[in-house]
Order: sequence, then C-alpha cells, then structure tokens
Amino acid sequence: MSSSDIFIGETIGTAILILLGGGVCAAVTLKASKSRNAGWLAIAFGWGFAVMTAVYIAAPLSGAHLNPAVTVGIALKDGRWTDVPVYLAGQFLGAMIGAALVWAAYYGQFHAHLTDREIVGGPGARKTSAKAVEARETGAGPVLGIFSTGPEVRNAAQNLTTEIIGTFVLLLAVLTQGLNDEGNGLGTLGGLITALVVVSIGLSLGGPTGYAINPARDLGPRVVHALLPLPNKGGSDWTYAWVPVVGPLIGGAAAAGVYNMAFA
Repeated sequence: MSSSDIFIGETIGTAILILLGGGVCAAVTLKASKSRNAGWLAIAFGWGFAVMTAVYIAAPLSGAHLNPAVTVGIALKDGRWTDVPVYLAGQFLGAMIGAALVWAAYYGQFHAHLTDREIVGGPGARKTSAKAVEARETGAGPVLGIFSTGPEVRNAAQNLTTEIIGTFVLLLAVLTQGLNDEGNGLGTLGGLITALVVVSIGLSLGGPTGYAINPARDLGPRVVHALLPLPNKGGSDWTYAWVPVVGPLIGGAAAAGVYNMAFA
C-alpha cells in the first residue's frame, strides 16, 4: 500500500471512528437528545460498533490501524517503521475531523446544553453539583467528555495504569487474532474481533478513566474542544491530557513485547 493510501485510509477511518464514538457520547450526554441518559452500556457498544464500522471502511486502503498504539505495536512486532509517521498523521487529522463532525451533527443540542443554567451554573441555577465544582477545579468543561476522556478518581498513577492495562488487552488481541494475512493491519474478521474487544474493555475497564486506549482518539478531539466556539464550554483539562496519550503507547509497546516473546 502507498503512503497516500495509508494517509487517506487512516484519515477517513479515524474520522468515522470519532464521529460515531463521540456521537454516542453526545447522544447520551446532551440536553434535547433522544438518547440522553442511555448510560454506559450504550456508550460501550456505541464505541464498539464505531470501531467495526471504521475498520471495514479503512482496511482496504491502510489496514485500519486507527490508533497510534496499534501502529506502534505492529511496528515493534515486525520492525518496520517507515510508514509510522504517515499513519500517525492520518490518525490525528482524522480524529480532529471526526470531532468537528460530532459538533456539526449535534450543533443545536450543544447550544441548548451549554446555555442551560442548571448545567453551566449562573443566576437561576438551584445548586452547584459536586461534579460541577470538580470540573471548575480541574478545568474539565461540561461537554469535554464528548470529545475526550477524564478520570472518575483523579490519581495520575492509577489513571495511567488503567490506560496501560486496557490498551495492553486491546493490542494483544489485535496482534494475536486480528491482523490480516500480511500482518500489517486489521482484516475482515479482525475488525469484528477488535470491536468486541473494545466493548469488553469498555464494560470491564472503562469506568475509571473512560478508556481512551488510543492517543489520537483523545488528543485530537481535545484540541478541537479547545478550538470550537462553544458557549460556556469550560476548559479542556490539559493537566490530564498526557495520561491518555502516554498510557496507551506504553500498553501497546508492552503487548508487542509479550507477543514477540510468547507468540512469535
């Protein structure tokens, strides 16, 4: 596959991943959404289906890594690093495009949510929730969770460990069961397997941090959150932003090491 195919495939695929994954978060979170308060089960399955859809779209062009941790893990497995920068560029650009598309699709809901005094505070609000107080202290705005992840208990060591463990499980499954015949991306069956693994990680390990398990999935939309003209959007929680980048990269590298020792 050519560099242009890789870049186009990763850009389109990651944009679809974030559009559908961020979309389910928006559907569950935002005021005036028919799916509001549908819960964590909807989010976990929504992200799983988002992965499956994105993989099937991008696989013919790029092998559908859609995740820097996957790209680095495969490179560590086979020792080929030439195309890694192209994969990463497409993934981060696609993640930003996908996040912008979520905003466009839910434009009215974002406005209704972020101008509701019960949500953002101000005159007329009955009370300030503990979550709202924490958000002000940490710089996490009221819709940041639609774009990127954040911890329920803010402890850097634990949060990093959770992301490492979740990504380790994802990459070990990809490397052992999900790769195509060439070993450089996800195949047709691999897309389904990976989607189900993502659902499993979400249900079992996603509660503490929101399970980024993908640096592009978190960092790209966080940048978009910081740039979008959203009223009362609050901060983008940059003090936490390194955790969902570093943790998945460590977890992916660890999975590649275990794969090379035990399975290769």
